[in-house]
Amino acid sequence: MTTAAADERSDRELLQAHVDGDADAFGVLFARHRDRLWAVSLRTMGNPEDAADGLQDGMIAAFRRAGSFRGEAQVTTWLHRVVVNACLDRLRAAKIRRFDALPDDVEDRGTLVATATHDDLPDAAAEDAERRQRVLDALATLPADQRAALVLVDMEGYPVAEVAEMLGCAEGTVKSRCSRGRAKLAGLLADLHLPVGDTPHGNQPPDGPVQPTVRPRGPPAP
Repeated sequence: MTTAAADERSDRELLQAHVDGDADAFGVLFARHRDRLWAVSLRTMGNPEDAADGLQDGMIAAFRRAGSFRGEAQVTTWLHRVVVNACLDRLRAAKIRRFDALPDDVEDRGTLVATATHDDLPDAAAEDAERRQRVLDALATLPADQRAALVLVDMEGYPVAEVAEMLGCAEGTVKSRCSRGRAKLAGLLADLHLPVGDTPHGNQPPDGPVQPTVRPRGPPAP
């Protein structure tokens, strides 16, 4: 069995090989992008259990619908679109409106959340944890479509144009969802302040996104 690291085929070649009957190709493709797909699923769903279900739904859909891929977008964009749509379907069906606590080894990356660890300062560590949970709780109050747009643009750093492809909507719609979501988060988190000297970075829209800083670990190995 070929590993993702050893296989030199492009994403498109792997997807086509899967369509043509290569039993290993889709597994290699998934392994190549597994961590980032997991990160998007986790932040969209809000807890590891629902994230695992959403990611599984998305991968099953991608596995079955690979033949419908027409090459109009990057394979990674298509995979993210399938996974995000699967997560949104679950959110709408289950009417999930809150985030459960994340595991200790999963760090949110927003600059509204602490950007430094304070292992030697218990009070600071507790404040960081509280701030992180506040952001997650606030994000959970957003409608699913706004949450997905913010996760992809502000936390994962994808360009608006690519997110529009993932979500199957116009770029203006993505911008509008992000703007409305940020406005609501700003109201809910008005009392939170960035640490002194903390400089925002990455994909920086003018009205101030929630910025990620540390990528979470991937899901447990199957």
